[in-house]
This record gives sequence, C-alpha cells and structure tokens, in this order.
Amino acid sequence: MASSVVGVDIGTDSIRAVEVTGVGRKPVVVRSLDFALPTGAVRSGEVAEVNTVAESLKQLWSTAKFKSKDVILGVGSPKVLVRDLTVPKLAPRELRASLPAYVQDMLPVPIADALLDFYPTSEGTSDNGPVVNGLLVAAVKESVLANVTAAQKAGLSVVGVDLIPFAMTRLQKYAGNVAFVDVGARTTNVVVVSNGVPQFVRIIATGGFDLTQALASRLEISTGQAEQLKLSLGLGTVGVAPENLPAVQIIREVTAELLNSLRNTLAYYANMHQNEVYSGLVLSGGGANLQGFHLALGEITRIPITMVDPFDQLNTGKKLDGISVAERHSLSVALALAIGHVA
Repeated sequence: MASSVVGVDIGTDSIRAVEVTGVGRKPVVVRSLDFALPTGAVRSGEVAEVNTVAESLKQLWSTAKFKSKDVILGVGSPKVLVRDLTVPKLAPRELRASLPAYVQDMLPVPIADALLDFYPTSEGTSDNGPVVNGLLVAAVKESVLANVTAAQKAGLSVVGVDLIPFAMTRLQKYAGNVAFVDVGARTTNVVVVSNGVPQFVRIIATGGFDLTQALASRLEISTGQAEQLKLSLGLGTVGVAPENLPAVQIIREVTAELLNSLRNTLAYYANMHQNEVYSGLVLSGGGANLQGFHLALGEITRIPITMVDPFDQLNTGKKLDGISVAERHSLSVALALAIGHVA
C-alpha cells in the first residue's frame, strides 16, 4: 500500500486540502477539508503572512485529522509565466542549466529571482540540428518560497511543488484538443491539452472572489452577504425580485469581463493552431459554481462544456459521502495535486 499524500491549495480566503493514498489501480481519497483563512493572510494568490498561514495549516491538520504530513503545494499566481519555447535537444540536466540564456529577456524579474523549469511537448529539427519544443515555466522565487516556508513552519514536509494548470489535466482524460478551465477565487487557470499533453497555459488574474468584492463594494454590504447574494442570484434574471436587479446587473457585468478574457485566451490558441479544433472544455473550481456560468461560457466560446464531479472516477472514503458537488469543485485543485503524486 502506498503512503498517503496531501494536496494543498492555498487560496485567497481558504486552504483546501485533500489526502489521497494509492490503493490498487485507482488513488483513494480518504480525507478533505476547506479551511477558512484570516483576511489578508493571502493576497492575489500569494502568501503575505507566513506565520498566519502556518498557524492555519496546523489547525487544518488538527481538524481534518490527516494522517500524512507529506504535502504537494500548488503554484498558480499571476506572477507565474508560462510561454512557448524551442531549445536545442540536450540532456534534461543540461537543458535546465541552459534556460537562463534563452529566457532572460522574457521575464519581468532578474533571473536570480526566478525559478525556471521546462516542460517538453514535442521534438523537431532546425537548421542547427535537433530541437525540443515545450513550455517554459518561470515563477517568482519569493512567492513560491513563502508557500513552502508556511508549510514547513506548520511541521509539514513539502515533497513537491506543482504548477496548478498542469495538475488540473490529471483529473480527466480526453482525446483531441481539450481546454481545462479552473475558476478560483483570485485566479483562473487555463490549459489546453492535445491528446493528454499540455500545449498552452494562461493564468488570468480574475476569479470568483472579485465578483464578491464588486457586489460588496457597490451595494455597500458585507462580503458574506455579497457571497450569498452571488450564489442565490447567479446570472439569471427570470423571477428576480426588483430590489435584486442592481445586484444581477453587477454580476453580469463583472462576469462578462472574465468570460471575454476566456474567449480571447482560447481564441488566441485556436488562431495559432487553425487545424486543431477544440473537442471540449472541462470546467472546474469554486468560481465555476455560479449559476448559469457554464451556459454563458459555452455560448461565448462555442465549445461544448463539461462540468464533471472531479471525484467521480476515484474511490472515496465514507467521510466524503456528504460533500456536495459544489464543494468537490472547490477542492478540485487540491485533489489534482495529490493524485499527480500517487498515480
């Protein structure tokens, strides 16, 4: 029996964690928890108060009664850059050592302040010999280390750090070109996969909590009231009481910005690969639970939308039987991080 590992998704307003163990052919989900964070501990997808987050992680472990202290952390803030890159074919260690020479003009920070990685997608030839095509991943070192330090201060062992868009592709397997879209609180991750291989990644600095804040600010109500209003009204107008029409207008206006960003992002990839038609779009994340969002996204992108239960193809312990589909969507990133390690 494989030892268990916990996928940890540190969001703006909560930490979501899922413990998975490898048993038989399928990973088994044994425990999970969505644990609220103090306001301001995480800002724009980055840990701002390390000690506060560390204390929250300790409380999460105590509440959820996780058996393992081995964790996989997710990275997916807007400060993570993912771009196409073609480099000469080299041994993996030599290739990574050569990355700074190729990317120093692409990064918004000095090379010394960045963590670099390369995800190969295909091989080819050039006038100078064999090449490898792939995706450059560059993250601001300080933001990644803040997450790692918080986990270590909580007494946890960080056994891996994974790019959230890559992790999301492990939840479901599809043939052809499929777009995975995960709508979080502050960020929306987009990754296009061709026959199981990631080809394109974008991280959009907008999520479900931005809508909550817009409602709270413009209607002069608390964020808690705004969240409840958002979930109860959604994008619909049928049967809405007159006093709620201003809220619906705000919801539609703010959501339209995200929908347009997603349409433009997906259209950009399609324009660059005109012979590769999307076969579908897989939608996940807590922000995707907004009523009518999946219908609006399908209408604006003209891509068939699939919104699946991320736990559907996994074995789950009895303790997870009472978790709603909406809660499972919010746990999808943490789940994806964990199953990538035990699979």
